[in-house]
Amino acid sequence: MSAQNATLSVPEEVGLLYDRLTALDTEGTGGSLHLGFWDLDNTEVPLVEAADRLTDMMTDRLRLEAGHKVLDVGCGLGQPAGRIARRTGAHVTGIAISRDQITRATELAEAEGLAGQVEFQHGDAMNLPFPDASFDAVIAIESIFHMPDREQVLSEIQRVLKPGGRLTLTDFFARGPIPADKQEHVDRCLRDFIMTLADGDDYLPMLRRAGLRIAEFFDITEQSVRPTFQQMSQANDQLDPVFEEESDKKFSPADMVDVDEFGSVLLTAEKPR
Repeated sequence: MSAQNATLSVPEEVGLLYDRLTALDTEGTGGSLHLGFWDLDNTEVPLVEAADRLTDMMTDRLRLEAGHKVLDVGCGLGQPAGRIARRTGAHVTGIAISRDQITRATELAEAEGLAGQVEFQHGDAMNLPFPDASFDAVIAIESIFHMPDREQVLSEIQRVLKPGGRLTLTDFFARGPIPADKQEHVDRCLRDFIMTLADGDDYLPMLRRAGLRIAEFFDITEQSVRPTFQQMSQANDQLDPVFEEESDKKFSPADMVDVDEFGSVLLTAEKPR
C-alpha cells in the first residue's frame, strides 16, 4: 500500500488499480485481463485465444440456457460477459469496483450491439447490490483474490444465487511452501496487484459455511499460470505506468514463470435446492 493511499480501504485501492489498468492497451488479451488455458503440448497459442478458452471452460460449467441471468463478479472491461451472452443467450450483469472499467465496459458493449443483453454497474462483491435469489449462475474470473474476506464473498454469492444455481471461479492458491529464493517475487506480485493467496484446504469448509456445495476443484496451474506469465513477460513494458510509484523493484511476469508453488484453481460449486 502506498503512503498516499494508506487511508483507503482494500476495495478502494483495487478500484484505483483497475482504473489504471483500464488505461492500458489490452488488445493482446482481447480486453480480458485474466489467465489463459493451454494444452500442455501447445503453449504457443496467443494469450488472447487462451484467455477466451478459459472463459468458455468456465461458462460451460454453469450449464446456461438462453434467458438465464448471470452475474459476473469482477467483470473487467466486459469482454467475458459479452462472450458469455453471445455463446449462451443468457443475460449477464457485470459488477466491478473500478468505475473506469464500468464506464469502458458499457461503451464497448454498446458498440458491439450487446446493450440489451449485458449491463454493468459499480459494486462491491463483499456486499452485492442485488436481492436474494436474483441469478441463475455466478462467474468470478480472477477477482476473489482481491477481496479482504473470501468467505464473505462466497456467502454473498450464495445469497444472490437461486436454489440449484452454479458458481464457477478461478483463484490463486499456494500449492506448497514458497521457496525462500522466490518469496520476494511472490510478495511483490501479491503487493502490486493487491492480492492474497488462498489455502486450497480452506475452500471446502469455506463453501460449506457459505451454504454452497463443491462440484469441482481443478488445479489448472500447469495449463495456465506458467504460459500466461511467459507471454506476459514479452509485453512487460505495458505494466510500467501501472506501478510507476514503485521506482526500484516492480512486478515482472518473468520472475513468476518458474514459481511452481504459485497455483491457480478452477472451482465450481452449487447452491443446494
